[in-house]
Formats: sequence, C-alpha cells, structure tokens
Amino acid sequence: MKRLHDIYRDTDERKRDWREVERAIGDAELREQTTRCMNCGQPFCHAYGCPLGNIVPDQNRAVAQGDWRRAYELLSANSAFPEFTSRVCPALCEASCVHELDDEAVMIRQSEKRIIETAFERGWVVPRPPERENGKSVAVIGAGPAGLSAAVTLRGRGFAVTVYERRENIGGLLRYGIPCFKLDKALIDRRRKVLEAEGIRFVTNCEVGRDVSAAWLQRRHDAVVVAIGTPAARDLNIPGRELGGIHLALEFLEGQNRFLTGEISEPPVSARGRRVLVIGGGDTGSDCVGTAIRHGAASVAQIEIMPKPPEFRAPSTPWPLWPNKLRTSSSHLEGCERRWGLNSLRFLGEDGRVAGVEVETVEWSLSPEGRPVKFAAVPGSRETIPADLVLLAMGFTGVPKDSALVEQLGLALTPRTALVSDPERRIFCVGDCASGASLVVLAIASGKNISL
Repeated sequence: MKRLHDIYRDTDERKRDWREVERAIGDAELREQTTRCMNCGQPFCHAYGCPLGNIVPDQNRAVAQGDWRRAYELLSANSAFPEFTSRVCPALCEASCVHELDDEAVMIRQSEKRIIETAFERGWVVPRPPERENGKSVAVIGAGPAGLSAAVTLRGRGFAVTVYERRENIGGLLRYGIPCFKLDKALIDRRRKVLEAEGIRFVTNCEVGRDVSAAWLQRRHDAVVVAIGTPAARDLNIPGRELGGIHLALEFLEGQNRFLTGEISEPPVSARGRRVLVIGGGDTGSDCVGTAIRHGAASVAQIEIMPKPPEFRAPSTPWPLWPNKLRTSSSHLEGCERRWGLNSLRFLGEDGRVAGVEVETVEWSLSPEGRPVKFAAVPGSRETIPADLVLLAMGFTGVPKDSALVEQLGLALTPRTALVSDPERRIFCVGDCASGASLVVLAIASGKNISL
C-alpha cells in the first residue's frame, strides 16, 4: 500500500475561502494508512523524530484497530495540543520513519488530527485539574505555544498559574501569524475553555513591562516563566526601504487574521489587484502567498536567496535527520512563481510607492557535506522584478535588546539575543525567546520540559 497524497480540498474551491485547506480524511482511509506502520523494534519516529515523545507505533496500532479511545489516551499522555501540532507541525516524526529509507513515511500527522478531533467529538477531552495544589503560584508571560505548554505542565504539578498576554486573545503566532486556512482560530478558543476549566487564569491586553511591572509580578508570584517568542522580525534595509507598499510578513498575516476573527473591521494591508513579491522562501513566506491569493492578487511570486533545494533528500541530511529537500505547500499549488538564488539589491518606486525590486543571481559555494557556505554574484545577472506589494518573510532575529520586560527582569541575552534563565531568582525562559525562532512543536516541547 502506498502513502495517501490526496489530502487537500479542491484548489479552485479552497483559494476562494479561508477554511482549512485539508479535506476530511475518513476513518477507513486512515486505518488503512496506519497499517503501513512496521512496529519497528527501535521506533525512530518516537525516540528521535517527535520532540514531544509521542508513542507513534502504539497510536498507529490503535487507529488501525479502530480503537480511537486508546489512540487518544496514548496521544494525550505526551501532547497537550495535538489539534495544533497535527495542523502546523512539519511532521519531524515522518522524516525519521524507517519507511523513509526506501519508500515514503507512514502518514502520522493526519492520523493525529483525526485522533484528537474524534476525541473532541465524542467528549473525551475533559479538564484535568491537578490532584492536589502545592500552594505556589507562577506567572507565565506570553500565551503562545510555549507559554500555553508551560502553563499546562505547571498546573498539572499543582501550581496556581496566571498567563499574562499583551494581545486581545491567547495563541501567539498560532492565532496572529499562522493563517486561518491552516489553523482555524476556533480551535484555540475551544482549547482555552479546557485550560480555564483546569484552573489556568488568563489576563489579556496586559503587557508586562508596560501595563504592569516585572517587579510587581515577581512580588505577586513565586516564579516567573518568560515565553514571549522572538518578536523582532528580520528587515531588509536596502535602498528604497522607505517606499510605500513594503511590509513585514506579520503585518500582513496578523492583520488578516485579526480581521477574520472580528478584532478589526478591515485588514490593514490588501493584496487585491497587486503584483505581490514575497521575499523569503520559508513557511511564513508560503503563508503570505496563500493569503495574497485569497485577497485576489494580480500575481504572486516568491524569491529566496538560498539555492534551490534538491527534489529528494540531500546527502547532507541523511536519514533520520530532517531532510533538506524541496517542499511545495498547499499555497504554492494554488498559483505562485518561485525562484531561488536571488539577492535583493534595492527597491524601485514610482510616486512614493514600490514598483519593483532589483535583484541579481548568486551562486553558492558548498561545504564538503553539501551545505551552502557563501555566495557570489553572477556578473551581468541583474534584473528588475515588477511588484507593487512586497512582503518581507525572512525570519526573526530574537528578542529586542531594548525590551522593557527584559530590562526590568534583569535578564542576560546571548550574542544571538536569546534570553538566559535565572533559576536563582526563579525566572525561567522557554520557547523561541530562549532558543531562537523555531517550530511550534519545539516551543511546545520547551514548555512541557520546563524545570521549576
């Protein structure tokens, strides 16, 4: 039996709405897919691939047998938010599946999604308050995936947990960064009800360092957990950056999400009728592509300075490592020109608004392992790409050095502007702010593994 690849709704249908792009895969289909699991004696999907330690072979066996209750019990024993990871995780477990050596990995992510949705449908997801209180309280700063995960972990140990969030609603990038067509925000609200029933308290519209001081928080609680992510986006400060129509990716994505959830009356940046150029080839760039298409952009192109990845796993990332290979998202399939090895030199404008980007082709020197090391411009390769909306999706640089919160807490920063925990003063940092920008599942794992 081969892996199932038909997982998306019809392209023409989905790019005209904001509903989740994946189709509902039936129980029978998933039961068939999980029979591909070989029940390996050494399951790399569990021991190496999954940061949360999900017991994937046992889950697969339960699904194959139609025992969805057992599958949920196994999944929820390690994963606090499978409804999130099953939608936005790149499935590190699948990359380390033994089938990857000579075939295609077992379908794990979609199976996890069906498990958790079945559990909610059948009423198995119930609050799990601690058996006893320990008499201590913790403040968690930030309600993104790492903060929520830390809150669940600490509440389970008997702490009274209050989560402080500067935005209107909880979720962090789950709510304000990842598009609704990948993660329906109603799922965050659904999980919030469970967390509140477990005794976790949320204080929103409250920025620690501005609305309340860090000192006040420390007096009020026995410990403080910092989970503020990496809010500083990487900019592209080349000539012409001051022109209108050039935006950081999250300005674009957050505005759309806030509009769809009713927080604002209209999105602040529209791609309708625009020639859109996305600079940056990662997941955030892909999210911009799908959002621009749904806005009704005249055209959408995405460029990346790195070389084009190989179609199949590169020798530099052998199994069971996460493979360097070309990835095509659902958004790319909806209509997008993609180019690699292009360095942006300057923005060109007309009447104060961007009209194009001058770029040049670059060639990369590779290490003996095949990894890109440095690039050089190809002589005579300069060209102009027309664009009247440019979206910068080049990742995040860390925690701002002038953060009032960081200053008030007196925390040290690494050279890469990641925060350093201070256990002696009962301050603990988790997620991206402690490790650098990374995956949602790694942020959740960081919160889960907090040592306090």
